[in-house]
Amino acid sequence: MSIRKVRRVARERGLTLIELLVAMVIALVVTLAITSAVIFGESTKRTTTSVNDINQSGSYAAYLLDRAGRSAGSGFTQSWDLGVFGCKLQAKQNNTAILPRTTVFPVPFEKFLTDAAGVADLRIAPLLIGKGQSSDGKSDVLMMMGGNAAAGDVPRPIISAGTDPKIIRLDNTVQLKANDIALVSQVGSTDCLLEQVDPTFADSANNELVTLNGKYYTAGVGTTLASLAASGTAYFTPLGSNTANNVQFQLFGIGPNNTLVSYDLLRSDGTDTTQTLADGVMELHAVYGLDTNKDGIIDTWKAPDATGFDVKTMMKDGNLSRQVVAVRVGLILRSATLERDVVSSTIPAMFSDTGLQRDAVTLTGDDRRYRYRVVEFTIPLRNILLLPKS
Repeated sequence: MSIRKVRRVARERGLTLIELLVAMVIALVVTLAITSAVIFGESTKRTTTSVNDINQSGSYAAYLLDRAGRSAGSGFTQSWDLGVFGCKLQAKQNNTAILPRTTVFPVPFEKFLTDAAGVADLRIAPLLIGKGQSSDGKSDVLMMMGGNAAAGDVPRPIISAGTDPKIIRLDNTVQLKANDIALVSQVGSTDCLLEQVDPTFADSANNELVTLNGKYYTAGVGTTLASLAASGTAYFTPLGSNTANNVQFQLFGIGPNNTLVSYDLLRSDGTDTTQTLADGVMELHAVYGLDTNKDGIIDTWKAPDATGFDVKTMMKDGNLSRQVVAVRVGLILRSATLERDVVSSTIPAMFSDTGLQRDAVTLTGDDRRYRYRVVEFTIPLRNILLLPKS
């Protein structure tokens, strides 16, 4: 064979079996390394995303509760000793009674104010804590009431009743507008009535008569609007406007699938349902900050299950509600990602500086494979703090 033919055969021979196997091994090692890097990166990404999600959910949930809490009592705090704090609220919507309630609140608030005796009558208070009154009994329920009246939150004495049961006579009607919502109360009366100024109302010079009618007009049962107006000792306290939807009487609690939810006690959207606000919130806990000597400084913290500070006692006692100048809220958040390995051993303690510390919770089983955050904050009740000290 010539040298030229030998060289041509050598060029056409290709890879040997050993060379092919070595190339395959190298390729598999590189593929495995790249796959491991991708899997690790994706796992890290999921973990980082889930932690970011609960951090954002915690911040947003805290913002919502803080905003509602700082407005608690707005509209009616100046009337606290005029029969408002602790009064049993009567309210109708389109001539259908919505308060007092005859059935339990929707899930997860079905245990709020409910016991063997049935559903308790809801009473007016800027803020109440229902200890362990969520569906699973682990979380608290917060009730916050507030408005945004254009009339400066000033209560007005009702001079007398009008010729019609829907008409009341005030000392003046300055700044009252059509569709304004107000409370009618009386010192010594158990009941107070939620009312609405007639949609056709128009103020004029020297006008003293107000017609109440519309979506939230309440004639009253037992204690009626006519009897309160005729007494000459009742008060009309503007809360806000139905048109602006700025009267917020709400419940906050933990719903299914670790969600923070709210419920509108006045059903402004016409439904008897809850609204989901934030994901990843596992538990909600709260304690009262009390100013017992009216100097504007928190003197003590009280748990909502302490003797005399349970929700039913608090909402009936206006003097106790007057002492609540702040609330400490703690949220426990849990990530949505179940990690491969154990990443958490405990849920941190909360309320450690109040004397009412909730101890750290030891985790077991798969609960240790989730990541947790505790968000704790204090909400001052500005409207209570603005009341006269004497």
